[in-house]
Amino acid sequence: MKIAQLLIQTLLILTFSGVFSACSATGSAVDGDRMAQEETEHFDILVKNGKVLDGTGNPWFYADIGINGDQIVWIGKSDNITADEVIDASGLYVSPGFIDVHTHAGSGLASESLSHGRPLLAQGLTTVMINPDGGGKLDIAGQRASLEEHGIGVNVVQFVPHGSVRREVLGQANRAPSSDELEQMKSIVEEGMKEGAFGLSSGLFYTPAAYAEIEEVIELAKVASKYNGVYSSHIRDESDYNVGLIYSVDEVIRVAEEAELPGIVTHIKALGTGVWGYSAAVVSRVERARDQGIEVYGDQYPYPASSTNLTAVLIPSWAREGGRTEMLNRLDDPEMIDDIKVEMEANLARRGGAESIQIADYSADRSLEGLRLNVIADQMDTNAIDAALNMIKEQNPKIVSFNMHEDDVARFMKQPWMMTSSDGGLVEMGEGVVHPRNYGSFPRKISKYVKEGRTVDLAFAIRSMTSLPASVFNLHDRGLIKTGQIADITIFDLEQIQDKATFDDPHQLSEGVEYVLIGGNFAMKAGEFEQELVGKVLKNKID
Repeated sequence: MKIAQLLIQTLLILTFSGVFSACSATGSAVDGDRMAQEETEHFDILVKNGKVLDGTGNPWFYADIGINGDQIVWIGKSDNITADEVIDASGLYVSPGFIDVHTHAGSGLASESLSHGRPLLAQGLTTVMINPDGGGKLDIAGQRASLEEHGIGVNVVQFVPHGSVRREVLGQANRAPSSDELEQMKSIVEEGMKEGAFGLSSGLFYTPAAYAEIEEVIELAKVASKYNGVYSSHIRDESDYNVGLIYSVDEVIRVAEEAELPGIVTHIKALGTGVWGYSAAVVSRVERARDQGIEVYGDQYPYPASSTNLTAVLIPSWAREGGRTEMLNRLDDPEMIDDIKVEMEANLARRGGAESIQIADYSADRSLEGLRLNVIADQMDTNAIDAALNMIKEQNPKIVSFNMHEDDVARFMKQPWMMTSSDGGLVEMGEGVVHPRNYGSFPRKISKYVKEGRTVDLAFAIRSMTSLPASVFNLHDRGLIKTGQIADITIFDLEQIQDKATFDDPHQLSEGVEYVLIGGNFAMKAGEFEQELVGKVLKNKID
């Protein structure tokens, strides 16, 4: 018995000796790592003392960030760090650069006067998607060259626009393509994807895309899918114009399922009193699809008003067939105009009436900009429909349409699959009474829906602007504060961040963004714009 006890004691001593030896060796390694960390390191840029929102949706944490070249190379805390340039972010939030997945900024960024993109930078944006709603340039390589000609202030991602593809092959024809024509359309999409586009956009509400059956769109989306593309759609009906909101969302789900790519209901909304409250049904549809393994998302701008053109809003699609010249002929046809007016009355009621339509841009008569349609009708001493027709015949006005319910806006915003967008563009400062989303979307979401209304919390909102769109669009080296990521970084003052643009006075830059880094280069520093334009046109990695 004593021998057995002695053997057990000996074994225990040997075991504990091994453990202590291992612990000692581990401790030496840890000490060595700690010593290595305590050695002075040097970076190109060091962001110190900020509250880091890493883009994942996690709460903020204190950390310093080291940047070399265009990458984040170190995250931690140390007193032994030096840098060529130090940003003291005390009291500020440090976030991945904001990504806007739906903009009309392409033409502005390609122009010499607006290529700086300052209204975008003032919102904290580092990357924007262009050619949405199925509209825009077909020549992706040529568009990239035009964007790079003067330099650009932000990064740009391109879509291949379905409506432009259809117009190129079929013109304004209201028919399905032949098999040869469909192959030609597919070739155009394929060429765009090979040139670096990130997906296919559609605007099935607008002609001529409205004439497309969904099977046509699915075939083109399959081409985009081969190149890891996405499908983003201004759906066929955001209201109850024809097929209805729910059917139109189901079309996106069907494209995503059959083409096997992410489908996005872009600038998602329940437009008009006839569908107020339908956000619950839309959310249910998307959730069910995702439960079935279909990759569906949405994006949203944080306003209760939309913006488009008066023709698309009021004139029935059949009357627009063949383009503007044929439409104008129908508007002057005494045998057709009464039927057109009946449908216009219904469309106006759907939008909330003449008092809900504000003229945004009408160069034919600038004095009408900023006025509601009911006021214009009174000035013309006529009714709202005839006033609208008078304007449309002269020129197609851009409008702001007040047509959403805040409950729907909030319900959509709370969804984990909802990205943030603006649907805005770049316009010359002071030109028109445009939608304030051109200047304020991203700060407004933080100011109104995080700070004021508490609809979502800050980390959730930042995720919708950063890592979520980055993952959806395969921008896997952006969207996070993480070592190895491209250093697209936005630093803002939560107390000061604010959209200044209003519906009556929209041409005002947002405030509260202090620093914007794009690829490790300053686009904004201490609240001031840098002169150098540091954006790039990003290309889809298809290899």
